[in-house]
Amino acid sequence: MRYVVGFGRFWYDFIVGDSIVLALGGVATLVVGVLLVRAGAHLAGEVALPVMVVATLAASLPMRR
Repeated sequence: MRYVVGFGRFWYDFIVGDSIVLALGGVATLVVGVLLVRAGAHLAGEVALPVMVVATLAASLPMRR
């Protein structure tokens, strides 16, 4: 059982790392891209994916005052 827990912790640390925002943004970007391509909106997918990547990166930056 110890190996299963260690394996799960490794993958969580590998995928999430320091920022849950980047991990969730990456998954959301992939899901939206797949949905747009399956719907036949290839051009919308080509535009939406870079916009979502930039938005995810901007959301992950710490706010400074």
